[in-house]
Amino acid sequence: MITRFSIVTLVLFILSIALVIRPISIPIRLPRLGKRHIPINLTTTPPAIIAILWASQCLGPTQIRDGIVGTDGVKPYNILILFFSLAYMAITLDISGILQASAFWVSNKGGSNGWRLYIYFYLMLTSLSVFLGNDPVILSGTVFLVYYTTATELEPMPWLISEFAAANTASMVLFVGNPTNVVVCEGFAINNVAFTAYTILPFLACNVVCFLALAIQFHDKKHIPRKLRATGRLDPRSVLRDPGGAIVGSLLLGTCLVVIIIVSFFKIDVWKISLPFAVAKLIFDFSWDHYRFVTGKLTHHHKDSSDTKENASADDDDDDPMYSQIQRATSMATEEGPQRQGTFGSNARSVTVVATSPEGPEKLPDPSPSKMSESSESIEIFPNSRRRFQTIHTRLAAHFPTFFTALPRLPFALVPFAFSQFILIEALQHQGWIDVFAHWLSTASQGQIHPSIWLIGVIGVVMCNVAGTNIGATILLTKVVRAAPNFPPDSTRAAGIALAVASNIGAVSFTFSASLAGLLWRSILLQKGINIRQTQFAFWNLLPILFMTGAGLAIVSAEMAVLY
Repeated sequence: MITRFSIVTLVLFILSIALVIRPISIPIRLPRLGKRHIPINLTTTPPAIIAILWASQCLGPTQIRDGIVGTDGVKPYNILILFFSLAYMAITLDISGILQASAFWVSNKGGSNGWRLYIYFYLMLTSLSVFLGNDPVILSGTVFLVYYTTATELEPMPWLISEFAAANTASMVLFVGNPTNVVVCEGFAINNVAFTAYTILPFLACNVVCFLALAIQFHDKKHIPRKLRATGRLDPRSVLRDPGGAIVGSLLLGTCLVVIIIVSFFKIDVWKISLPFAVAKLIFDFSWDHYRFVTGKLTHHHKDSSDTKENASADDDDDDPMYSQIQRATSMATEEGPQRQGTFGSNARSVTVVATSPEGPEKLPDPSPSKMSESSESIEIFPNSRRRFQTIHTRLAAHFPTFFTALPRLPFALVPFAFSQFILIEALQHQGWIDVFAHWLSTASQGQIHPSIWLIGVIGVVMCNVAGTNIGATILLTKVVRAAPNFPPDSTRAAGIALAVASNIGAVSFTFSASLAGLLWRSILLQKGINIRQTQFAFWNLLPILFMTGAGLAIVSAEMAVLY
């Protein structure tokens, strides 16, 4: 029964979604601290909405507990521990330089043929994302493509959009590729191996038609030249910072994935497998870095080429092995006249890109230190303690660079956000909204397989953009499908697979907040001097998402027609 509490809950839930999509900040002035801004965004909004709902008696301790511990077989803590364990192993593997080395190798293979190189990069990013997930690939791949396209005077948009689409589409293959996959597996009781069996064909279809869509919209040679500007041969070894760590990291991650697949038949919580492997990798990282430090083999810090700190200077890029190699190879390979603006220069303050088409990314001006200092009216708090802490941190980071480089790259914002999303969905269920939505789904689909697939698939893609990332959309729709009356098991299973496809390709959509990967991707580009507007992002993703939605859901329908 819908009551006034139900209406308040739904309104506040929609408000939380709106503030996740369009975050704001509220300026306030505090005594002795000066002007401050309170962020109202993905991290702060959902917990604040939960506090308001609790104060207004729209939810209680039971809903909060259920949102943390889980209900109906979905365990939020299981999902987060699994995700962070695998993320740490994948990120440290990336830090070793293996992804950059792969990109260099592919660049050498592609040569100066524009479309051949475009295809090679697409296949490489797809392959890496299948096993590592989208976040590590986006972290390294985005930076490499910014450097590469700037050095070779290519329009960056086709390459960046291709990378984003490939990384997110490939994450649907393994259930550990995306947190949404784990939600689907637990919510619909799908075996981990069965999940891959269901999604491998939709993935292949989506991957192929996505590239066709990219080829159609970027067919003009102004986007992808037939012949690229000459570049020298790139040395993959130059960016492979830690070969030993790369070998051990690959073995641990690969073994972990195999063991997880095996134990999935015995209904063991996967975090009990992934966490010990992550701890083993952590112990190895500390031990290996200490050994290299005391023996003098650790000659430099792990320079994080994907650093997105706001104060990161472009001068830091000059010391980046990846930056230096591309710059050197380009300058050695060409004897042309003065280069256009947008190429690397020895005195460049930042990596900047000038749009080569009306739809291209905007060039961002460099922040002026003087203007920054003028706008800052704050007073430093505990300066002595801060300096002491900074000194300790610097020494530890020099001694154990792998851990201290990986730590800030872990998506800690996911923790409060994910738990908050589970709690908010529990609040909607407590107030009767899940039953209402489930009744609508049952009426619209009549409990039949194919209508269920297309309804959940299309709604899932749309809701990734309007439900506070694909995580929120997946949690909500999982609850709705499970609560649908007169829904036979085969229709429930079909809807679950359609949701798995939709939650991954839904990231390649109209808003950056459709996924955490989208927010990460945009933040990296902004720090590298490229501003892709929301309208540009939606425009270039429109054709790929239409192609992938049609192809992916059609394959799911075909699979279910054969199976049921």
